[in-house]
Amino acid sequence: MKKLAENLWVLPYSLRLFGGDLRRVVTIVRLRSGELVIHSTGPFTPGDVAAILRLGKPGWLLDAMLRHDTFAKQGREAFPRIPFLAPEGFTEVVDFPTEPLIPAPAAWGDELKVLRLEGIPSMREHVVFHRSSRTLIVADLLFNFGPDTSAWTRFLVLCAVGSRHHPGMSRPFRMAVKDKAAFQRSVEVLTMWDFDRIIVGHGEIVETDGKRRLARALKEAGF
Repeated sequence: MKKLAENLWVLPYSLRLFGGDLRRVVTIVRLRSGELVIHSTGPFTPGDVAAILRLGKPGWLLDAMLRHDTFAKQGREAFPRIPFLAPEGFTEVVDFPTEPLIPAPAAWGDELKVLRLEGIPSMREHVVFHRSSRTLIVADLLFNFGPDTSAWTRFLVLCAVGSRHHPGMSRPFRMAVKDKAAFQRSVEVLTMWDFDRIIVGHGEIVETDGKRRLARALKEAGF
């Protein structure tokens, strides 16, 4: 587990695909109440669960888009008694009950904001903004694989994303945008948030200059 800022941590996991490692990043936010929001699911080990419990009381588990169900059942098993928040349609994929991400729980107050990215019905991605650390948390909106990534993984990302993926939007994500105008309206709301860091679901964290780099990646993707 790595601490990024006050009340903000990440747990990285491997996500093997075609011999490469596309990684999976779990983010943990501690609210002023001491309750934890666990963003994304992973193959949590007993040691991982114990480390999370040392941070505070788990309050919510969430997956922020359809197609992010890879470790959902493991997450549910690791934290069986807390609400599992997810997009509409996620319950049918994982075959256990989930609750909507919007409206966000009242207990989050002004600490976390949630925005559904419109125009991508097959993914229904929701992005999350942690105000105090100026951090945007995304799932597949952006990938970020830098020069330290293995050559084979870089090749896989090149095929999936294109030549610019540090950070960049994947071809499947671009193709999933069916209503460009609606998507761009969501992006306009998103870019009004005061974030600098971006935690991606796959790859390396964008530690600084996140808003400008997101705008560049969106422009390169045609948005």
